[in-house]
Amino acid sequence: MPELPPLHPPAPEETGTVSDFSASIAVFLIALPLSLGIALATGAPLQAGLVAAAAGGIVAGRFGGAPLLVSGASAGLTVVTAELIQRYGWRTTCAITVLAGAVQLGLALLRTARTALMVSPAIVHGMLAGIGVTIVVAQLHIVLGGTPQSSAVANVLELPAQLADLHPGALAVSALTLGVLLAWPRLPGRAGRVLRKAPAALAAVTLATAVAALAGLGLPRVDLPSWRSHALPELPQGPVLGIVAAVVAVTLVGSVESLLSAVATDKLIAAERPAVARPPRASLNRELGGQGLANLVSGALGGLPVAGGAVRSITNVKSGATSRRSAVLHGVWVLLAAGLLIPVLDLIPLAALAALVLAVGVQMVSITHLRSVTRHREFLVYAVTTTAVVVCGVLTGVAVGIAVAVAVALNRLARTRITVTQEGGVHRLRARGQLTFLAVPRLSRELNAIPQDAHVVVELAGSFMDHAAYETLQDWQDAQVAHGGRVEVTGRAGAPVAGSGGGRSGHHCCRPWTPWHAVQNHCRHRSAAAAAPRPVGGQLASGISAFQRDTAPLVRGELARLAREGQRPSQLFLTCADSRLVTSMITASGPGDLFTVRNVGNLVPRPGAESGDDSVAAAIQYAVDVLEVSSITVCGHSGCGAMQALLTTPQEDPPATALHRWLRHGRPSLARMASRDHPWARIAGRLPADAVEQLCLTNVVQQLEHLRAHESVARRLAEGTLELHGVYFHVGEAQAYLLTDGDGCIEGHVFASVDPGHPTDVIEPIPRRTALEQAPA
Repeated sequence: MPELPPLHPPAPEETGTVSDFSASIAVFLIALPLSLGIALATGAPLQAGLVAAAAGGIVAGRFGGAPLLVSGASAGLTVVTAELIQRYGWRTTCAITVLAGAVQLGLALLRTARTALMVSPAIVHGMLAGIGVTIVVAQLHIVLGGTPQSSAVANVLELPAQLADLHPGALAVSALTLGVLLAWPRLPGRAGRVLRKAPAALAAVTLATAVAALAGLGLPRVDLPSWRSHALPELPQGPVLGIVAAVVAVTLVGSVESLLSAVATDKLIAAERPAVARPPRASLNRELGGQGLANLVSGALGGLPVAGGAVRSITNVKSGATSRRSAVLHGVWVLLAAGLLIPVLDLIPLAALAALVLAVGVQMVSITHLRSVTRHREFLVYAVTTTAVVVCGVLTGVAVGIAVAVAVALNRLARTRITVTQEGGVHRLRARGQLTFLAVPRLSRELNAIPQDAHVVVELAGSFMDHAAYETLQDWQDAQVAHGGRVEVTGRAGAPVAGSGGGRSGHHCCRPWTPWHAVQNHCRHRSAAAAAPRPVGGQLASGISAFQRDTAPLVRGELARLAREGQRPSQLFLTCADSRLVTSMITASGPGDLFTVRNVGNLVPRPGAESGDDSVAAAIQYAVDVLEVSSITVCGHSGCGAMQALLTTPQEDPPATALHRWLRHGRPSLARMASRDHPWARIAGRLPADAVEQLCLTNVVQQLEHLRAHESVARRLAEGTLELHGVYFHVGEAQAYLLTDGDGCIEGHVFASVDPGHPTDVIEPIPRRTALEQAPA
């Protein structure tokens, strides 16, 4: 077997500093023209974009909660800021930015950052798309050599006149800028690889500036006045409600954009880097506070509102940044450029900056987001939000979007289709949708129309039933059974969820409106299964059909993402092949979370003792060295047949069967249990119930020792990048027990119960002196 590549160790401090330095240069080269372009698009002084970039880099970079998120002048806030400048003037807009920063700080102290992410994605994407459309129609006028109007609607109406009065020079420079932006990432060959190291935005603006200068085009250019005349904020002037609405708009858009960018940056880091090379995950409340501080500073110094940006952050991650130093340094470079490069910046044509911002606006109307909302049947919310933002402004547009989203949700909740059919003397009532009090009159009418002595099958295909609907159905079921009728309540796949006798004392272990649809197929009466045997393969086909119908639509998006990005599980989970152990159920995990290995007895053969079977060792090496999991769990369980066989079957050398040959790897567990040198572990403060349970517990501890003997595991443990866990699952109790570690060893510890009120990460280790009890003589 070829040797797998070793795990890359964490970068040392010196390497991290160099990486951060080079990444900061790359981000700076993008942020400089982008900040000027956004300032131009808002109608603010051009220096305001540089102030926002410096404040976002230095302040938000230093105090924010997302280490690799880069903040600055935001395209998402362009429309809001432009409206504020037109309505209140620039100096009052700066004061509004300061107030918005104070509100963000207050929200961070109240730890409400996660609340901002509760807004429907259709509304957020619709808002960003509306902002993008507004930016595009405004910048088109500058690209064509004109001046934008005061609103998106006015810009659209004026486009025909602008097209009739083109400025060839401005159009040529803009076309060159857009052409370079599109072609730069696709430059072929070795020379292309070298050139692509320079950001496309910098290359586009530089080439457009050079062509405009060499051709002697008389175009409007950047005009940075002296910093001595730079405008600072003044006390807000205007109606109080208008100022409050403006502060809310800046806070809402800036916070949502920053927090979404922080989450997106975390996802990008997880996809791009191994676990040991990743910075800490974003602390959203701290990030919200950092954005508030940055807006306080930016507004007070006469800068644009600040928010975390996707373009700069993606560049930061892909350029190899390892810490927040890169964002801070990029702010420093912007500050130096603002003081030393003014003569160079004054050469840039405004048409080139407008084309750059126009491209950013186009990117905000994401086809991926459009497909996503369409797939989730939320296109109406997306379209209405986008249109309302373009026509009415950001704050009004978001409010309209929220109202439409609530209306759509209520409509789905209230829309229930109830039908009754009769097939071979059996009345079948089908309820499609959510059963709430709004559907009770219709449900009651249909139920009471069925003869009282009839055989009725009630098929519930929704995922929710409120108390009123439940009582209506249950009262009717009791009455039907009392009059000699027969009632079966099933899910969509036909799995019964109530006994045929029906009453309140019937069997109700799993109903089809519970969130876990899969459990329906397992929660059946043994008697019913025996009375109605199914054809060979019928259960498999029914289960696959139920998955395709009920579960596949819910997980298709996540599985599509995993198919694109590949698997990145967080842990290797090694457990027994026993059919009663459902790993995803025990660990509440989903697709892509666990790399699972199952065998008879959850055994880990010692290195060199595999007897020709390298499957377990190969899985361990692949999980540790290639997938770079951060933990390995060995999970045993009660009533393990393999452990019973070890206890009761005489040992034969050589073993007579394949099963006996495999169980040889469990003999060290048997020897450990019989040894007086190893204390017995207790389970939740008690001794094991019998010898089988003691061997099951001992086997988990022994297999963890075998794991440590594997070279790849030992190396990662020495580096401190891997953890080992032991779990014991009591099948009869449906209770998981976690092996606690009193002093760093593996042997002789308590298997502590894990209850819902105490997550595993807060279980206190039990001191060794109280956790151990010597085996009886």
